[in-house]
Amino acid sequence: MYTSLTNRREFIKKMAKLSAMAAAASMFPGIIFAEEQEAGIPADAKLDWKKGPCRFCGVGCGILVGTENGKAVAVKGDPKCEVNKGLLCVKGYHQTMCVQARDRLTHALVKKNGRYVKTPIDEALDLVASKMKETIEKHGKDSVAMYTSGQSTIPEGYVASKLMKGAIGTNNLECNARLCMASAVAGFLTTFGTDEPMGCYEDIDHADYFVTWGNNMAEMHPVLFSRMLEQKSTRGAKIIDFATRTSRSSGASDRSILFEPQTDLAVANAICYEIINNNWMNKSFVEKHCNFSKGLTNMGYGTEDKYKFSDKPEKVDFEAYKEFLKDYTPEKVAKYSKVSVKDIKYLAAIYGDPNKKVVSYWCMGVNQHTRGTWMNNLIYNMHLLTGKISQPGNGPFSLTGQPSACGTAREVGTFTHKLPKGVVMNEKHRRLAAKIWKVPYENIPSKPTYHTTEMFRAVDRGDIKFIWTQVTNPLVSLPKTSRYRPGMQKDSCFVVVSDVFPTPTSDVADVILPASWHIEKGGIYGNSERRTQYWDQMVEAPGEATPDAWMTIEIAKRMGFGELFPYTRENHVDEIYNEYRQFHEGVKHGMAPLDVLKKESGVIWPYVDGKSTQWRFNATYDPACDNGEDFHFYGKPDGRAIIWLRPFEPAAESPDDEYPFWLNTGRVVEHWHTGSMTRRIPVLHQAMPAAYVEFHPDDAKKLGVRNGEKIKVSSRRGSCILPASINERGLPTRGQVFVPFFDENMLINDVTLDAFCPISKEPDFKKCAVKVEKA
Repeated sequence: MYTSLTNRREFIKKMAKLSAMAAAASMFPGIIFAEEQEAGIPADAKLDWKKGPCRFCGVGCGILVGTENGKAVAVKGDPKCEVNKGLLCVKGYHQTMCVQARDRLTHALVKKNGRYVKTPIDEALDLVASKMKETIEKHGKDSVAMYTSGQSTIPEGYVASKLMKGAIGTNNLECNARLCMASAVAGFLTTFGTDEPMGCYEDIDHADYFVTWGNNMAEMHPVLFSRMLEQKSTRGAKIIDFATRTSRSSGASDRSILFEPQTDLAVANAICYEIINNNWMNKSFVEKHCNFSKGLTNMGYGTEDKYKFSDKPEKVDFEAYKEFLKDYTPEKVAKYSKVSVKDIKYLAAIYGDPNKKVVSYWCMGVNQHTRGTWMNNLIYNMHLLTGKISQPGNGPFSLTGQPSACGTAREVGTFTHKLPKGVVMNEKHRRLAAKIWKVPYENIPSKPTYHTTEMFRAVDRGDIKFIWTQVTNPLVSLPKTSRYRPGMQKDSCFVVVSDVFPTPTSDVADVILPASWHIEKGGIYGNSERRTQYWDQMVEAPGEATPDAWMTIEIAKRMGFGELFPYTRENHVDEIYNEYRQFHEGVKHGMAPLDVLKKESGVIWPYVDGKSTQWRFNATYDPACDNGEDFHFYGKPDGRAIIWLRPFEPAAESPDDEYPFWLNTGRVVEHWHTGSMTRRIPVLHQAMPAAYVEFHPDDAKKLGVRNGEKIKVSSRRGSCILPASINERGLPTRGQVFVPFFDENMLINDVTLDAFCPISKEPDFKKCAVKVEKA
């Protein structure tokens, strides 16, 4: 899309066509108009095209940004990128249009006497560093915290970890990936002993079936869904939608199966029962490559009453697993899951057929779950029992929601328990970090402190007295924000916010630091398929907007840690990455050198002997396999994956007489997370200007609710008023309402529950009890 004023008339004409395309994409997400990828760009335009990844979701589409006179004026899909092959979704095509928003943060703002005062960036950084030092001196190192993002670049996450854990010596570092991908991490680690998917997007080209578990891919990952639709039309591949709500993915699928919230646990076990009962299990694979284990089942739900964190496995045998599954016959599970016996058997037959390849995809529906780790384990169970794993077109694939939730949060380690390699609890991992960081080994604490929800509880309690948020908007995205907003406003905590635009989070800040946007700085992301993606700075940032990594480095220097941060502003991205690569040397997680990343549109790790490893744990493709077998799950000491005994348990909060509806929350195709970027893009804002509450028509009729009427949605925690939506975009089941969370004027997360999976510590945004009434 072209925005040069010299071609304004042609641009307006072309923009009308592009808007029509956007509307069509909005009506049926996933259909991308490849032949229109340069719509709106005049043929005689002489642009300088620069490669990079998209700013939005974890798919990691490659983009080409056209610049003219120092401005980003056009975007198109990168045809050389293996992720998207030149395609982009509606957000991707319009992504640079928000950069010049009138309310862009271009200078630091310091709150003085209740008002924000424009302040030179150096003066603001001096203040932040002095406040951080003062807080540590008065209250100890665990009184300060940083909260970062799966949208942070790898260099940004790396220097944050180095500052907090290596220099200051506190594990008070968390990221918003805890709200979306922590259950995926815990699931990989408990089943395989190592994190991130074993397959890649090329699986789409080989699979016969795609089973999406609670995942509206048509809106959340539309480019990947387009690739699936292509395989459906050309090879006859089938898409099975398994969800609690009818969405646009449902309409494009070959079969849509709806289940009662939380009962996905039971249905997955029923599928495993059927696989074994019908002798569909790959006996040889299981005997060679799997163990059976059970863990604690009396864990709480992460509320503030007592709950257990330990989940140490107890090894059991196959007969014990068969006995466990007797409670999950299709006939038993159908009674409370609302999934028919026929549909359970149908799903089991897909996984059980040795002649059909199947890929399972999931994202927030599985992960944002009070038993999110368990649900991840259960999906792996189906693939392990049938041996359909780590092969082209066969495998479980956890999709990420943010552009570098893998690369920054999971690989670099911006969780409280993580290091750039391994965990703080492991002495070997701490010693490696201390060596590379050049800090005393004793600097790095051996115990995690606060995960995200507990971190903001600690702010509310007054235990954390200084918090710095970067590249995230927690006062819209946190569950139960009705509690945490007042906590952030207390005088007992000094709040620093780095961002590109004003948000409800910056509204409570003592200091607001202006951040550079995506293309205004160099950076590196890591996407869902372990693909590392590098880009150079493309345009200058306005005013004194500064890269987040460099602001962290400047704070470190002002606090007296300059020797540990010897990077130059001009080249800090490359310098940091070269240092970070030292953590992952070797065949299990080797990362591509900079010269390769700069040349390619992205490189999958492990990168070994000049080649990406596309399928891990399979000796045909993975040079790290060294057990002499076809498969080697080398994350575990014995090289075997674990098939877990994970029971069904009810949700933390279910509907009752007072609060008779389930509340489900999520996203829409037009907007990215809390909308701080996409709501500043006119075409996207016009297409979806406000949030809404979806009803099933029968519930709407019973309540006398009409489209557009103002409805108050209330829980035990808070309330939100939204317009009703009936028979429009999506269709909840009876007794359920759905609300997207992008709209800061309609804060549905005031209503949600902050219970979480006690293993992963990821909150459940998908299930709580509410009542609805006309406002």
